Amino acid sequence: MAISICFAILLLMSRISYAYECNYTSIISFGNSLADTGNIKNLVAIHHSEPPHFLFPPYGETFFHKPTGRCSNGRLIIDFIAEGLGLPLIPPYVGDKSNLRKKEVRQGVNYAVAGATALSSSFHEARGVSNPTTNASLQVQLKWFKQSICPTSSDCQHLLQHSLILMGEIGGNDYNHELRAGKPINEVKSFVPLVIKTIIAAVNEVIKLGAKTIIVPGNFPIGCSSSYLAMYNNSDTKMYDNKTGCIIWLNKFAEYHNQLLQRELEKIRKFNYHHVNIIYADYYNAAMQLYRSPKEFGFLNGALKACCGAGGPYNFNETVECGAASSTTCADPDTYVSWDGVHLTEAAYRLIYRSLFKGSYTMPRFNSLCRS
Repeated sequence: MAISICFAILLLMSRISYAYECNYTSIISFGNSLADTGNIKNLVAIHHSEPPHFLFPPYGETFFHKPTGRCSNGRLIIDFIAEGLGLPLIPPYVGDKSNLRKKEVRQGVNYAVAGATALSSSFHEARGVSNPTTNASLQVQLKWFKQSICPTSSDCQHLLQHSLILMGEIGGNDYNHELRAGKPINEVKSFVPLVIKTIIAAVNEVIKLGAKTIIVPGNFPIGCSSSYLAMYNNSDTKMYDNKTGCIIWLNKFAEYHNQLLQRELEKIRKFNYHHVNIIYADYYNAAMQLYRSPKEFGFLNGALKACCGAGGPYNFNETVECGAASSTTCADPDTYVSWDGVHLTEAAYRLIYRSLFKGSYTMPRFNSLCRS
């Protein structure tokens, strides 16, 4: 009898979802399509430019039931962070500025723009590579930030002391645009240190303005992206990881970026800012769990084939993007890791969020900063 009671108590405890109390009153976000909650949508409307494919259905169908500018079928990692902290979803900077002058600014602002790069557009244009989506590089986003909510140092310091700063993911598009333009990997690898330097400079800048907690994500395993798998489709089995089917050399490239980023973050932790929480978010390994064991996480249709696309072994076609009239969408996106071949499904982002912010894939661990 005693044993059965103890078992019942243990079973009940195992089902409790432990909450963490964190003293963050707002989220300030910079980055690209992995975090954009509507800036690109509003920029398109303002400039009357050609809307990109992710502003059409089926984007947003799962949670919002309409396209919001998010590059997924639903919520992103930043949305799950906000929900986990008990905050409203973070509004985009571009749009109705009257909102930003009211209470919403105290709960956070998102400056991330789909397609954004860490380096300036002029850097890539000088190399013969244009950005087809936006010129809102990291430096542009920092300028928006300082103009909108940091008009004086005292205003900025007070807000940032209690804010969670999400610095990225950024840098991935610096490589994506170049690789898709046909640049060889060794040439692209040569400017990774410059991308890292730009990210670190942005981290230093927000710390000087008053930030106390900054999360800096690394790059995802791009060798597992349906778009790259379709782009570099090859019969050479040595190019692919036996366990995941991902492209080995592309993942090694992402690891190289992440290693350099972690090394530089450790330097500023050690020598500059002992009073600041500088957290590395290991997007790479948090995502690799899903690619190594998709079915264990409920992704019954696997990790490499896109839910929304236009055929082929990975359901990705560069000329017929998700949202085009001739593209098709799977019946159950929750059973796929990849949404459109470039971005992930809401279900994948949710699991990655849990691994990062409730698990062990942040360094130092994020939940160690909060009271359980």
